[in-house]
Amino acid sequence: MPFAKQPMSLFAAALIGLTLSQAVFAETPSPECLKEVTERGRHVMPFDLKQTQHIFNKTETGGLQQVFVRNPPNPEQVALIRQHLSKISQEFTHGDFSNPTKIHGQDMPGLAELRKAAPGQLHVDYKELEDGAEITYSSEEPALVDAIHRWFDTQLADHGPDALLGHAHGAMHEMHDMKNMPKQ
Repeated sequence: MPFAKQPMSLFAAALIGLTLSQAVFAETPSPECLKEVTERGRHVMPFDLKQTQHIFNKTETGGLQQVFVRNPPNPEQVALIRQHLSKISQEFTHGDFSNPTKIHGQDMPGLAELRKAAPGQLHVDYKELEDGAEITYSSEEPALVDAIHRWFDTQLADHGPDALLGHAHGAMHEMHDMKNMPKQ
């Protein structure tokens, strides 16, 4: 009965997609909250939020965070993005999530679970991109995957227009690359 399983899979995928996207659109930060987060972010993130774009892509095993310059070439901002993401990926690998709390507060959803992850349960992988960098977060533990998703939701809500919900792995960066292609 392979056919009987397929409609349920499609239904489950649609339901999961709606659930994940609803959390992002449910909260729009007030102008005051956005201003506070932006100001606190200046003390943690060395790059200029208005010259860069954050993309948060939830995946089945965790998520992909990408940061790239809005208008390349911008080697100064690319270097600052790489410096920051490389640094925090090392901190996160060792369970140090103090920088997100400086921006989003001690009670940021998902952080308590991420901090408690046992060695080897949370994988944090840094990679340079042509005009920025990315961090892939993954786990085989469903509770940690959920924590990553809630953590991403908070960042999406708190950063307002400086953060976007991503799509399939790499799709947002590919779209970004396409907008920079010469017009024919």
